Amino acid sequence: MRGCLLAFRLILISPVIHCKMAFFHNSVATEFQSVNKLILNSLQSDVGLVENIGSYIVDSGGKRLRPVLVLLSALANNYQSKKNNHIKLAAVIEFIHTATLLHDDVVDVSALRRGRETANEIWGNAPSVLVGDFLYSRAFQMLVEVADLNIMRVFADATNVISEGEVQQMANAGNPNIDEDTYTQVIYRKTAKLFEAGMECGALLAGADKIAMNQYGKHLGMAFQIADDVLDLQGDVAIIGKNIGDDLNEGKMTLPLIYARDHADPAESQIIQQAIKERSAENFDQILKIVSKTGGIDYSLSRATEHSQLANDALKALPESPYKQVLSKLASFAVSRDV
Repeated sequence: MRGCLLAFRLILISPVIHCKMAFFHNSVATEFQSVNKLILNSLQSDVGLVENIGSYIVDSGGKRLRPVLVLLSALANNYQSKKNNHIKLAAVIEFIHTATLLHDDVVDVSALRRGRETANEIWGNAPSVLVGDFLYSRAFQMLVEVADLNIMRVFADATNVISEGEVQQMANAGNPNIDEDTYTQVIYRKTAKLFEAGMECGALLAGADKIAMNQYGKHLGMAFQIADDVLDLQGDVAIIGKNIGDDLNEGKMTLPLIYARDHADPAESQIIQQAIKERSAENFDQILKIVSKTGGIDYSLSRATEHSQLANDALKALPESPYKQVLSKLASFAVSRDV
């Protein structure tokens, strides 16, 4: 019976990929399928709740972008090995990312992610946190199998930095005086660091220079997060899979809000600051008009574009290949996307 259940879930585990993302997954289609199979097998546990929650969050239709980045980094640097360690690392990074999502949703009291109820909304906070811990520990079990101390160091450092970013963001929630430098620190730690780690480890697997991949991952992650913060204000909930205005409800000063606060007249600036203090999206429509009028959206997208260009610049060190071309397109997509 268990075998039948696992076989059925194997059909379900492939993420629901938005058509604009399909190109990137198709570029590593065979490897991507192997990653999904490994993720499924690695979720098995004698504790049913662990398997249920882990499967729910992993199967929930995410972009599965970080595993794709690991694969592209390794292959763009001519990784060739029968050990298929790039498949293992791609699964590792997805587990680490998924663990952070479980923890984030508890901290942020989120009820919706990827268009579905969050795990904490269904099972409660304690099970979600503990299953997040399980996924972290399973990721490091798999890293031991790869048996590369340099790669283990990169992921260990990354998870530590991500945790710092989560604490920093939590400490800043409800603070309307956050400046752009602090915002940049937080999104680097919470988002870009894992992009950076995945790209760097792909290069390490291939025995290639890690600096170019490190810089590509860092700037791609920064571009993605800034674009995400813009989408929180003007995205389509049916497409992005989360409630618009969540950042306001969580008291997060994102780049569009920071810019608008600093360039609006005093009365309008106060409206933004009050919303952050109260952690409320009640005046969302008015705030969106202020952000648009002051150029907060355009400024944020210009900063995202700068990071996208820096990511593309880092690719100059790579030999020409179809994988390099995909990475270049991905850097541009980071800014232009609607998902």
